[in-house]
Amino acid sequence: MELAYSLFTFTVEVLIVSFILVAAFAIYYDFAYSEIPPGVEQPRKLRILHCLLIMSMILGKILERLGFYSEINFIRYAQERKNLGKDPKLFIQDLQFEEVPVRIYQPSALTAGQRRGLIYLHGGGWMFGSINSYDRICRYLAKESETVVLSVGYRLAPEQKYPSQFRDCLTASVHFMRTAEDYGVDSARIIISGDSVGGTLAAAVCHALVCRTDLPKPLAQILIYPGLQAIDFYLPSYQQNHAVPILYREQVIGCCLQYLEVDSSALKNVIEGSHVPLDMKLKYGRWINPDRIPEEFKNRGYKPHLSTSYLDEVHEVVKQALEPTFSPLLTEDSIVSRLPMSYILTCEYDVLRDDGLLYKKRLEDSGVPVTWYHIKEGFHGVLYLFDYGILSFPSGKKAVDDIVNFLKSL
Repeated sequence: MELAYSLFTFTVEVLIVSFILVAAFAIYYDFAYSEIPPGVEQPRKLRILHCLLIMSMILGKILERLGFYSEINFIRYAQERKNLGKDPKLFIQDLQFEEVPVRIYQPSALTAGQRRGLIYLHGGGWMFGSINSYDRICRYLAKESETVVLSVGYRLAPEQKYPSQFRDCLTASVHFMRTAEDYGVDSARIIISGDSVGGTLAAAVCHALVCRTDLPKPLAQILIYPGLQAIDFYLPSYQQNHAVPILYREQVIGCCLQYLEVDSSALKNVIEGSHVPLDMKLKYGRWINPDRIPEEFKNRGYKPHLSTSYLDEVHEVVKQALEPTFSPLLTEDSIVSRLPMSYILTCEYDVLRDDGLLYKKRLEDSGVPVTWYHIKEGFHGVLYLFDYGILSFPSGKKAVDDIVNFLKSL
């Protein structure tokens, strides 16, 4: 009995010491490698959040080394949020649309006619996120805007490589548009939306849908801090916010490489732009150019970048990143001009800020009506944290409410 107690005590002490060491390293890493500008909302809370994320990654690596759990699956588990179950204001169904998992949120209140429909594609760097982790956001949007919301559980990388995620999202969207009446939705009032890479996927899906003649045109698209191009990683926002949590510049490119199943050794060359042929730089320079970004967004610092020499071997392994389904800003003018009204949300302290600004400018130049909401104190992922308990950020709540108001206006 005494031996068992001693072993138990020793085990607890080891776990406590291990936790302290992991927490200490997370704090060190955050302060050593992250930069939180003075204008960021609640910077101390952001540091705490970032440290928790770092701790989950460290623990994932340890468990993977011990053979218990893969790092990716552990992080997915740590980020997964509990299903809230039934809601008296919603009728919620988990279904399969041609083998793609989806969850539908239908307001239970009676209505005289058909409702608008919102297709929501979650973020998570193509490797993380799920229907459950975005349950709170989708419930809130459905209830507050009285909209039928479809949340799509597309397959994740690296188990499923590009473009599986785009295909899943397009498949689910087409199925929903064809069967909209079954869910009390007017097929002519369907909006495509998503945040982060979900915004990337939403833009690519919307581009594909406007080219189809067998379906109604989407009513609108809602893009929440989307990543829209893989050509220039030295735009002002990439320079200013390269180390702002919770998304570093290197993490953006690292996720892209994993999504494409490309070795991380290409990361430095991709940052420098060695993967883009000169003819592509000239062609897409009309749309992806720092000169098209308002000067007010360069005040925190910007230095024009001279690209290094083009390397054909780098281009060959990452050339899929330059396809319109991966980089929607590279879509041809003939498609962009046909896009529906658009809502774009950007955050000042986000590496992806300028992707949204460039897309906004391009849409406006093509005659597409744009509603733009900019969170001056916001950072990447803030909307996801609108209802995150003690780690919630007020600007996230303001953002989701602005989206609700936009939906109500349609």
